[in-house]
Order: sequence, then C-alpha cells, then structure tokens
Amino acid sequence: MSEISELKKQLRDELRRKRLAHAETLPREVSALVFSRPPGPVLDLVPEGATIGLYRSDAGEAPSAGYTRFFFERGHPIALPRVTTLDKPMEFRRHTDPYGESDLEAGVWGLRQPGTDAPVVVPEVLFMPLVGFTAKGDRLGQGGGYYDRHLAAHPQTIAIGMAWDMQEVPDLPAELHDIRLTALVTPTRVLGPF
Repeated sequence: MSEISELKKQLRDELRRKRLAHAETLPREVSALVFSRPPGPVLDLVPEGATIGLYRSDAGEAPSAGYTRFFFERGHPIALPRVTTLDKPMEFRRHTDPYGESDLEAGVWGLRQPGTDAPVVVPEVLFMPLVGFTAKGDRLGQGGGYYDRHLAAHPQTIAIGMAWDMQEVPDLPAELHDIRLTALVTPTRVLGPF
C-alpha cells in the first residue's frame, strides 16, 4: 500500500468515527430537515429533466431521502447505484419508489439497491456521499473508488457532494484518480461550483 493510500485509510477511519458520532447526536427531526430540499444554488446546477443519481444513505452519512423525494416529485428520473461485486464498476439503475422502496433489494454490504430488472441509466447530476471534503471541492470517499471510476467514465456529470459541516478538513492527500466535485452542500452552506 502506498504512503498516500495508507494516509487516506487512516483519515477515513478517523472521519467515519467522527461522522457517525456527530450524526448520532442529532435528533432525527433535525437531520431529516437539514437535507429535505436542495438549496437554490444547488438547484441552479440541475438541468431541467435531468436524471438525478443519488445514494441511499447509510448510518452517519448525510441523509439523502429528502432530496430523492424532492427530485422525484419534480418529475426527474431517479437513479441509485447498484454494485454486484467488489471488482466490477458501479452502475446506476432507475429507482421508481422513493417512498416505499418496493423496487429495492439487499445488495453488497447489506445496502439496499435497485434490482436487476431496473433499467440502467447514466445520471447527468450525481449527489454523492463522502467521508471528508475540503473547501476546494476535494472529496475523500469510502475507499472503493466506485464514484471516481464512474466520474472518469462520465466526465460531463455534475458531481455534488453531500456532507455534514464537521466532515471538512483543511487538506486531503490526492492521487491521480481522485476527481474533484462540481459543488458540495452541507446543512449550512453550498461550496462551489469549483
């Protein structure tokens, strides 16, 4: 493992602990409200009718369900990631039931994802989870490289990170495959476009 990879792993572990501790201290009503509707500067980045890629938030991550329902109600096609094996690229498939989630099934790591019968789509706008970020739009992801590979294959994608304010760090170690975000939204501000 390279020195940068090891540094990223240590930083991920520390930031994951802090992120989870932060999210657990928030009353459920508060965390649901802060990400219930994208702020105006974020909406300005979203083309009319664009397919919106989101994620189904895991413990500690910025909650994404409010944005999913918001864009669904506005008529945008919604897509969620589907991972089949750890060595294959992530693909996005249509998500048609953001309220009941009847179109989702258990996937890798126990995360719910669209089934194999859902159409494959390529989101024009992609809201992404992260472990850490900088004020310049650098993102530290979970470590699998799925989002970086997807963005490298689809460079026209508008990539917007979603995070808690406390996930900001002054600097992140960068590797050649790391792709900077287009913008980032937290409960208190929008950073970017970068």
